[in-house]
Amino acid sequence: MRLSLRTRLLLVALGAAVAGLLVVDVSTYVLVNRAQLDLVDQELDRAHIPIERAANGALVDLGEETRADRDTTEEGSLIDTVRDLAPEFYVEFRPADGKPPIVAPLRRPGQDDVTLIGANLPAPRRAGLSTYRTIRTEGDTELRARISLEEDGGVLVIARPIESVVHTRSVLFAVLATATAGAVLAVLVVGVWLVRIGLRPLIDVERSAARITDDNIAERVPGEDPTTEVGRLAGAINSMLDRLQGAFDQRDRDLTTLQESEARMRRFVADASHELRTPIAATAAYAELFERGAKDRPQDLERAMTGIRSETGRMAVLVNDLLLLARLDEGRPLDRAPVDLADLALEAVDSARAVDPSHPVKLRIAEVVVVPGDRVRLRQVVDNLLGNVRTHTPPGTACTVEVDRVGNAAVLRVRDDGPGMEADDAALAFDRFHRADVSRTRASGGAGLGLSIVAALIESHGGSVSLDSAPGAGTTVTVTLPLDDATEATE
Repeated sequence: MRLSLRTRLLLVALGAAVAGLLVVDVSTYVLVNRAQLDLVDQELDRAHIPIERAANGALVDLGEETRADRDTTEEGSLIDTVRDLAPEFYVEFRPADGKPPIVAPLRRPGQDDVTLIGANLPAPRRAGLSTYRTIRTEGDTELRARISLEEDGGVLVIARPIESVVHTRSVLFAVLATATAGAVLAVLVVGVWLVRIGLRPLIDVERSAARITDDNIAERVPGEDPTTEVGRLAGAINSMLDRLQGAFDQRDRDLTTLQESEARMRRFVADASHELRTPIAATAAYAELFERGAKDRPQDLERAMTGIRSETGRMAVLVNDLLLLARLDEGRPLDRAPVDLADLALEAVDSARAVDPSHPVKLRIAEVVVVPGDRVRLRQVVDNLLGNVRTHTPPGTACTVEVDRVGNAAVLRVRDDGPGMEADDAALAFDRFHRADVSRTRASGGAGLGLSIVAALIESHGGSVSLDSAPGAGTTVTVTLPLDDATEATE
C-alpha cells in the first residue's frame, strides 16, 4: 500500500507521540503504585513490633505445658490481645514445631472473615528478615502481607487490605487512559495542521511544476532556499528547467538557422540560375548563328566567336565566385601567414590606378600593421572594394584607401566621393546577388557578388566589415581584422 508523504509524516508523528505517552503512562502507573505499596509496607513495619511483642508475651505467659496443650480459650485470648493492638490487620503466627497456626482473621462488617490460611507465603531464610507480598483472596480482597522469620523459627504474617491502593490504581489508570486518548487526539489535530503548513512549499512547487508545459517553459517553481530541503528541491528543479529552456531555445535557434539557411540556399540557387541563364542563352544564340552559316561569313564568324568568348568568360567568373562562396560557407580553412596590410594595400592601389586611371586612388597609411591571413584572399578583398568603386561611381570619382590600427585590430577603409546609396540599399549591400540599381545591366553591374565575397572572406579571417553610405555623401567600407599575436607581443 502506497501512502502519501503527508500521511507518512502524520503516522510517524502520531506513533512517536503514542510511544512517548505510553512510556510516561507506564512509568507513572508503576511509580505511583510502588510508592503507595511502600507506604503500606512502612505501616506494616510499624505494626510488626508491638504485634510481635504481644504475641511472644502471651505465649510465654501460657507456659511450656500450655503451649503444648493449647486450647481454644487460651488461643482466643492471644487473638484478642493481638486484635486489640491492630484491629484492621490480619495476623497469623505459624509455630516452628509444625503445630496449627494461630490466626487473627480480618473482620469486616457485613463480610466473612478474611484469612490467608493455605496461601503460599514463603518465609525469609534468616531470622530478622522479612518479605512483602500482595495477595488476592478467594473473595477478591487484595491484602499486602509482611512475612518475617522469628528467632524461635516461627513465621509471623501481618497483612492489611489495600482497597485504597486498588482504588487509586483504578482511578490513575482511567485518568492516564483518558489523558492519553486526549493527547493522541490533540497530536493528531495539531499534526495535521503542522504537516499541512510544513508541506505547503512542496505543494506550491507541485502546482507550479504542473503548470509548466512546452508553451510555458519559462514558469519557475517558488521557494528556492539553500537552507531547507524543499528550497533545495525547488532550486534543483529550476536549474533543470533552465537547462531545458536553454536546450529548447537552442533547438529553436538551430531550426531558425536551418530554415534561414534553406531559404538562402533556395534564393541562392534561384539567383545563380537567373544569372547563368542570360550568358547560357547568349552562348546558345551565338552557337546557333554559327551553325546557320556564320562560319562561311568572316564578319559573322568573328562576331559569334567574340560573343561566345565574352559570355563564357562571364560564366567562368560567376562560377568561380559561386565556388568560392560555397567553400567559405563550408568553413574550409584558409592559408594563414603574417600579412603586411599596408604593403598589400599599396599593391592593390597601384593595380587599380593601372586598370582605370579615370578613378584617382589615394593611399594613406597611418600605421603599419600585420595580420594573420591568406594574402591572396585579402588582396581579393581590396581588389573587390576598389572594383566596386569603379563599377558604381562615375569617372573622376576620387577614392581613398586607409590603413590604420585601432586597439588590438587592424582597420582598412575604402572611401569614395561617389553618389552614395539609399539606406535600404546600404542595408542589403552584402547580400548575394543584390544590386543597388535595378536598371543596371549585368554587363556593367556584375552579378552582385562582390561585397558578398568580401564579407565572407573577412568573416573567415575572424574579422568584420561594415558599410556607411548616404545619398550624395559617398560610401565608406570599413574592414576590421584581428592583429597577429606575434605583432601584439612585440609591441
